[in-house]
Amino acid sequence: MSENVVHLHKATDPPTADTAPTVLTVVPDAPPARPVPLWVRSGRAVKSVATHESTRATVRAAARHSLYTFNGGRIVARRAWDGRTGSRYERMIRAAEATGNLEAAEEWEERLQRFRAARHHRRMDLLHSPVDAAKGVAVGAGMSIGALVALGVVMAISTGHIGDVITPLSATIDFIALLIRIVQVVWGPALTIGPFLALLALWSVGRKQHAAPAWALPANVRGGEGEPITPSIVVKALRDLGVPALRNAIKEMGDAGASMLGPIRIAGCGVEVDVTLPSGVSTVEVQHKRRKLAENLTRHEHEVFITIPQAARTVRLWIADSGALDEPIGPSPLVTDETLTADYAKGKAPWGQDLRGDAAGMSVYQRHLLVTGLSNQGKTAALRALALWLSLDRSVQFWLADLKGAGDWRPFDGIASVLIQGPTDDHVIQATEMAEDAVTEMNRRLEIRQKDPNAKFPPLIVLVDEAQVAFMCPAKDEENRPYGGSKATSRYFMAVRKIHNQGRAVDVLMWQGTQDPTDQNLPKLVREGAHTRASLALGTEQQSRMALGDKAVNGGAAPHLLRQGLDKGTLVVASDGIAIPAGQASITVRTHFIDDDAAQAIADRAKALRDGVTTLRAIEHEEEHDPLTDIAAVIGDATRVRTKDVLARLAALNTAAYGGWSFLDLKRVLDDAGASPYKSDGVMCVARDRVARALADRDTEGSASAE
Repeated sequence: MSENVVHLHKATDPPTADTAPTVLTVVPDAPPARPVPLWVRSGRAVKSVATHESTRATVRAAARHSLYTFNGGRIVARRAWDGRTGSRYERMIRAAEATGNLEAAEEWEERLQRFRAARHHRRMDLLHSPVDAAKGVAVGAGMSIGALVALGVVMAISTGHIGDVITPLSATIDFIALLIRIVQVVWGPALTIGPFLALLALWSVGRKQHAAPAWALPANVRGGEGEPITPSIVVKALRDLGVPALRNAIKEMGDAGASMLGPIRIAGCGVEVDVTLPSGVSTVEVQHKRRKLAENLTRHEHEVFITIPQAARTVRLWIADSGALDEPIGPSPLVTDETLTADYAKGKAPWGQDLRGDAAGMSVYQRHLLVTGLSNQGKTAALRALALWLSLDRSVQFWLADLKGAGDWRPFDGIASVLIQGPTDDHVIQATEMAEDAVTEMNRRLEIRQKDPNAKFPPLIVLVDEAQVAFMCPAKDEENRPYGGSKATSRYFMAVRKIHNQGRAVDVLMWQGTQDPTDQNLPKLVREGAHTRASLALGTEQQSRMALGDKAVNGGAAPHLLRQGLDKGTLVVASDGIAIPAGQASITVRTHFIDDDAAQAIADRAKALRDGVTTLRAIEHEEEHDPLTDIAAVIGDATRVRTKDVLARLAALNTAAYGGWSFLDLKRVLDDAGASPYKSDGVMCVARDRVARALADRDTEGSASAE
């Protein structure tokens, strides 16, 4: 008998896939979408048609050509009115008064009086002209008939027919009848076509003057790319500049606003024009509106330069051709002309081109130099280009300190007597000692000049690139004097100041390159001591004043408006060593870029002109040193070297060992070695052969004693 088992509790185990019931989910159909109303669909269609580019182009074309015709009629009517009345003269008088030119106003007033007198005379003549015209017609007709009858009499006598007497008169009458029939045939179509021809003429006038709103003009005209600069465009740009006094003065002048402008001259890759501002408008107001003025002229800001010439209340606008300043200039003549040499005293370095496209040559004769700008704008390249040119003058000596140490000045290894490369405090210390050695050399030359006023010295260029590293150096010497800083205790600062004060007189010149100038990394006394000051792109107007001085910036110099990263190699220069247009305080130069390979090739040419210069690298040396070996090293391949140069090179090689050496110390070492100095052309020299022979003898003696 089977038993039924009743489970009182529900199963707690989850159902398996085999036992789980199948669940069917019924999803109801979505309700049908509501139909879009007809008015919505119609609105969308109308909007699509109205905003379509073809519709816009059609509307612009219709508006443009209609306004060409309408405004062309206004222009023709204005011209006709000007021709028949004295309005032109009155506008010129108002323009002259607005600009404060009373002499021109008086001249135009005199012309207006002459015009009115002549017009009055013509009107008085009209009172008598009908009678005179009638008399003239009667006399002319009688004479013509008489001439024709006389001609007929001659023909009748010739032919023997009496009827030929009226033949000329009859032919004339027939000809007049023919003309009348022609006029009758043409008159109808002429009346029909004439208005259309007149409208076409008005349309042509309006089209040439672009007499339509900017939105209706063609795309190439709206963009303004390549649009030539005309007097009307310049006047309109000035009128819309946002200077109320200028706008009101131009409105009073009418169309004669162009009287403010001088002739528009072609100037390199652009044009140049002088603008005499009306009374009550200062040049500063226009300078501060440079960007808006450029946009009004359909140019970018960097394509318009505003300077202040000598004439009062006048600004000089240089407006580049659209996109011209973005094109690179050609290679440097130093690269293309391998025969090019340099002349320190009389020559000019081929540095680049000015905005006119003319060659910009820089004279470096007895001029301290400062080049500054933001990082990676071409400062070192601009400075190196000048030094490369000057290296082709074999009389020029170089002492270089590159406090960046990136190898930009490596080509001068073999040209420079001293070459320091590196950004550390030790390199700053060496650069400072180099500058102090230059002060010592300067003082020596000054002492000689006092004894002999006609004494001549080879130019010495003391060049420090990235000089801000030296000014910001925190290191101090044994006497607790800082190497950097801008106080009287700063060794580098004082060395530079001393060279600035007196170095020019004896051709010891300081060249410095620095970036992102501030009062801390470029002290005021140092930057103002440079005769030639040049700046690449900067961040603020205050930095521009630091770099170039207040006079240059007040005169229109604006390196802070150059485009960082785009205007690389473009310098604003304030110097009497470069040709600057009369009345301006600065000039903008686009420098040639010389890459490393080309720089090395130029340096090799310079080395070939020189007598084996041995470059001394200021590095740390061991405490132990051999004076005779060091003397041979600093002489290098030269046949002989002056004793003072040997001393200077030894000091640069190892300041600790030779910094305090005098001529007697050098003579003692050489005398002991049997390589005594001798006099050549009145100057004490050290012979390379004597030193080499002394070293060889010493080595031979050392070998013999060892055996």
